[in-house]
Amino acid sequence: MKLEVQGVAALAVLCLASVAGPEARAQNWEDVEIESVELAPGVHMLTGRGGNLGLSAGEDGVFLIDDQYAPLTEKIVAAIRSISDAPIRFVINTHWHGDHVGGNENLGKAGTLILAHDNVRARMSVEQFMAAFDRIVPPSPEAALPVVTFSESVTFHLNGYELRAFHVENAHTDGDAIIRFRGANVVHMGDVYWSSAYPFIDYSAGGSIDGVIAAVQRVLATVDDDTKIIPGHGPLSNKAELGEYLGMLVGVRDAIVAEIAEGRSVEEVIAASPTAEWDEEWGEGYLNPETFTRIVYAGLTWSK
Repeated sequence: MKLEVQGVAALAVLCLASVAGPEARAQNWEDVEIESVELAPGVHMLTGRGGNLGLSAGEDGVFLIDDQYAPLTEKIVAAIRSISDAPIRFVINTHWHGDHVGGNENLGKAGTLILAHDNVRARMSVEQFMAAFDRIVPPSPEAALPVVTFSESVTFHLNGYELRAFHVENAHTDGDAIIRFRGANVVHMGDVYWSSAYPFIDYSAGGSIDGVIAAVQRVLATVDDDTKIIPGHGPLSNKAELGEYLGMLVGVRDAIVAEIAEGRSVEEVIAASPTAEWDEEWGEGYLNPETFTRIVYAGLTWSK
């Protein structure tokens, strides 16, 4: 079922909340439920509010992918405790956005080691400007910053699995990591993949639709029909659905590139409805068709 949030204003609320300022505190966190589904022995996907979480739990401890918002940390830890009493040893961030790193400070202060790509720490350390929302995001507290960073890839050997995180360049942002649970046939794609909606591409943070396409192609070349794919947002997915997502991305990109080549303005491109073929399937989520078109157009024409 598609999410019913529409447009830039709605996604701006999501991003405002993600930095745990007054807007975040005003949200009704009490109503959020953290739900878990087991994908393989000791491997789970957790959902709540914000980016989907990945989890490996076993005798070597708990390995967590992303941590949603700070006000949800207690609920997330409680959900983990229903699975395992082992210490939460590691959390790896798929990128720097607050709905994926908001719990870093709480977990870091509790002794969890935080990891991410080099660019995640770099962006979290200083003020950021999100051009799509005309918004400044303040630096994160020291305790929220990744302690260990990597440039290309890093591998963990935990709980009977090989957990490999690898960087995909200039996709959703410039710091995206995809995590593969080798032996479990599970992949967490972060916000490179939105399984039920047009994706947000943070072009002012180095993201690009071409990079998203390249990252999806890279993952598709390594998965099979039985692979369970955890998207950054949306329901659990699979190879066939990821292939459909790729087709949409390529189709929209090509349509908008053709319009730009004709010298058309963003308003003229919107009027041409370049996403029309895919709106029924993808256009009722975080971004409506007009907003997604604006973001893709802006990313393709963006210059700092």
